[in-house]
Amino acid sequence: MSKTIKLRKGLDIRLKGKAEQQWLNVVPSSLFAICPQDFIGLVPKPLLKEGDEVKAGTPLFYHKDIPDIVIASPVSGKLNQIKRGEKRKILAFIIESDGAITYNEGVNISQLSSESLREALLKTGLWAYIKQRPYNIIANPNSNPKAIFISGFDTAPLAPDLEFILQDENQALQAGINVLKKLVQVPIYVGLKANKKSVFESIQGIELNYFDGPHPAGNVGVHIHHINPINKGEVVWTLQPEDLVIIGRYALTGKYDVTRKIAVVGSQVQHPAYVKTIQGASIASLTYNNIIGENNRYISGNVLTGLNKGQDGFLGFYDRMISVIPEGNKYEFLGWAMPGFNKFSMSKTFFSWLAPKKEYVIDTNYHGGERAYVMTGQYEKVVPMDILPQQLVKAAIIKDIDLLEKLGIYEVVEEDLALCEFVCTSKIEVQTIIREALDTIRSEMS
Repeated sequence: MSKTIKLRKGLDIRLKGKAEQQWLNVVPSSLFAICPQDFIGLVPKPLLKEGDEVKAGTPLFYHKDIPDIVIASPVSGKLNQIKRGEKRKILAFIIESDGAITYNEGVNISQLSSESLREALLKTGLWAYIKQRPYNIIANPNSNPKAIFISGFDTAPLAPDLEFILQDENQALQAGINVLKKLVQVPIYVGLKANKKSVFESIQGIELNYFDGPHPAGNVGVHIHHINPINKGEVVWTLQPEDLVIIGRYALTGKYDVTRKIAVVGSQVQHPAYVKTIQGASIASLTYNNIIGENNRYISGNVLTGLNKGQDGFLGFYDRMISVIPEGNKYEFLGWAMPGFNKFSMSKTFFSWLAPKKEYVIDTNYHGGERAYVMTGQYEKVVPMDILPQQLVKAAIIKDIDLLEKLGIYEVVEEDLALCEFVCTSKIEVQTIIREALDTIRSEMS
């Protein structure tokens, strides 16, 4: 039975540059990339060498620790470059598209048994779309989840409207759910925005729950916490709706079709709108002739949790938006002493609180460096979960695993505490600290 959960804690950051519900034609990308940094805990081992021909769905590399997990090419063409960084660390597999997508030979996964289906999802690269909590890593094929969670809406700053993105995808969504139901016999929970129609309301085999409140109400971690919390030793799988569509498309057509509908947003975007593209497309092509100014930051993802990819970067594997905002590499003389009519603030420090619906242009300036870590009570105001966030962060800093377990580390990943980093008076890198703590626990438990 569905229920509506009212969340009072959180914060909606009102930024200029939200996408209008219209489709924007962009320059087709000739280069596509899969970046291993998009997969937490994965050390890539190449299956191909530079110059090799690929089809859409051809495996590019496998997981060093779990060789059954492979990541596939989004397009057909040739492997142009295996880009490396310091100590020959692989940064990206760059594919030069041939312009006409040829697909790898498919498997009829809709007719397979549960065990054969698991093997097929691994072989085709579709398994990479199933993620696991705790740790937010690609799900271990040998794990048995107690539930599957999907968030059907996004509350992050400038996030796209998933109902607009998912329109006309009913058939693929249902096919994706059918695949999951055959794969594991556990409840599939879908979280939806309260008082809003959703495409998921017509899908069979799922349990719906509604959430009403500010960001991070759309985070799947918040849904898990309120519906079926994770205890030590338990595993929950999560998927994004767009990734469920990709699995469903494969079940229907046998093609590894990773076409994505994303939003190009931000105050520095001339015409914020939605774009039809392919996973891993170049950011330069997605933003061509649509940017205001030159000193900008190009983020794959949202401004709270996304990665700074630069204009020459590529759309992240799981990302549904490109955000472009001003760089903050400049000083503001006596900024702290100004009334701050154009500055967003959670508190009433600036007079901007007099305009509660105003949208802001916010750059990347920290407005100061890291300082003494003080107890302010700010974290508790933006985390709609029954945990002690500041104590959790302190335990993460010293990597006290026993204390972290008592404080609920298995229930969170960095995105769930991203607002803590935004409102932090001490300028603490909360997300980095949480990720390092999770990685430490994962290595200790393996």
